[in-house]
Amino acid sequence: MSDAHAEACSRSLPAVNDDDRQADDDRQALQSQVEPDADADGAQESRPHGPRALDGVSEFMGLRWQDAQTLRMQIRPELINGGGMLSGVATYAMVDYCMGSTLWAQTTREERIATISISINYIQTATAGEVICKTVLDRRNRTVGILKSEVHHEDGRLLVTAIGSYSIRVPRELREAASRSQRDGAG
Repeated sequence: MSDAHAEACSRSLPAVNDDDRQADDDRQALQSQVEPDADADGAQESRPHGPRALDGVSEFMGLRWQDAQTLRMQIRPELINGGGMLSGVATYAMVDYCMGSTLWAQTTREERIATISISINYIQTATAGEVICKTVLDRRNRTVGILKSEVHHEDGRLLVTAIGSYSIRVPRELREAASRSQRDGAG
């Protein structure tokens, strides 16, 4: 993809700077004290709310985007597995969301993406602190993107490496609309 094309098609998520993070952490602490969530049985529980959460999963995990290629997550008791370590589910979700946002930033408005597969290697674990996922787009063509991620603990230890593949497609209705538009403009 040419630089001009990449610039014209590139989308990005707003960055989270340290001041935003501190403000969000303060807001989360206050919100969890003031507005606990009710579960299905009506019991009250507090949930962290990650800044700029994309959906319920990213909100529950507390995922925070620094930029489209960098995702942060504070380790909390809810993310610790029965063995007392950070759950692999948490780091897998982190990798999937970070890969998705990295590729999404390089797509056109018409393109949609979906995970095909992710191969993940758990090297070490953590029990407290913050973890940071960084992703790079290794290559992409019209229909597939290949990405690489690493998750590090805030102390610098490498916890996870991953490689993923994503499908890239333009939905049929958008392709058909573009074809009609070209036909109408040419005639």
